Amino acid sequence: MMNRTLELTGIIGYPITPFSNVTGKVNILQLQSIIDGLISSGSSAIAALGSAGEGAYLDTAEWEETALATIHHVADRVPVIIGISELTSSDAVARAVFADKAGAKTVMVSPMSYYKLSEDEIFDHYQAISDAISVPIMVYNNPSTSGIDMSPEFMCKMVNSITNVTMVKESSGDIRRMHQLHMLSNGTLPFYNGCNYLALEAINAGAKGWCSAAPILIGDLPKQLFDSIKSGDNDMARKLFYQQITFLEFIVKQGLAASIKVGLKLQGTDVGSPRLPLKDLPAREHEVLRRILVDLNRFN
Repeated sequence: MMNRTLELTGIIGYPITPFSNVTGKVNILQLQSIIDGLISSGSSAIAALGSAGEGAYLDTAEWEETALATIHHVADRVPVIIGISELTSSDAVARAVFADKAGAKTVMVSPMSYYKLSEDEIFDHYQAISDAISVPIMVYNNPSTSGIDMSPEFMCKMVNSITNVTMVKESSGDIRRMHQLHMLSNGTLPFYNGCNYLALEAINAGAKGWCSAAPILIGDLPKQLFDSIKSGDNDMARKLFYQQITFLEFIVKQGLAASIKVGLKLQGTDVGSPRLPLKDLPAREHEVLRRILVDLNRFN
């Protein structure tokens, strides 16, 4: 039986997956540097192989290499979450088992859709993963990437019914979902904001944490915002949020992997391009992002 008391809170940092421009392979040294930057910027957990990390675009060997490199380099400084987004339950189970054995503290599972899945099918998908591992599962609801939109009622049902399902990352962009998760669970369900531009509202609505790749480019500004909200300094929280909102909206609209990779290049670190069929950020948007980073004093 796993420990359902694992508490994740604060900024959960999401590294991108850097690729070598020469070989096209994962650049582990750059990944390690990005992880160190996220931790030094105040991330209380590291979540590899999510949307920003292009987890769904890596082959099995690359995915396993990236998961292992992340877990080993973090070295228990903070908990490691490993993202899983597979079409088949057998593949999702295999990756969850790998992450569990490698030392991940949590797996974040996004059910991917080709055929439209029923709630029974989604439930059984999570049940199969839970039966195979001993670490908590974070339900990841991101309909814009997975093609599946899970209702708050259904996600609460899974938390109440499946042993290892213990928390939810809500990324639909609808703040009402977070209020519903809070009310349906009487405030007992740990849920996390996965929609960057909803950070102010989501944390005020009771989100335990903010899942974001933003600190890669803007350092501890997200941590400052989170801490201001939690300490009740509403004036400072609003100031920090409005300072960041243009950047947060930009990276969501333009795509996390492409935006963060171009931002790193503008800051002096070339981490390669996104994995095809994803493309680089259009050239006209580079200057837009540069100006945003200049305004945030995050441009070298």
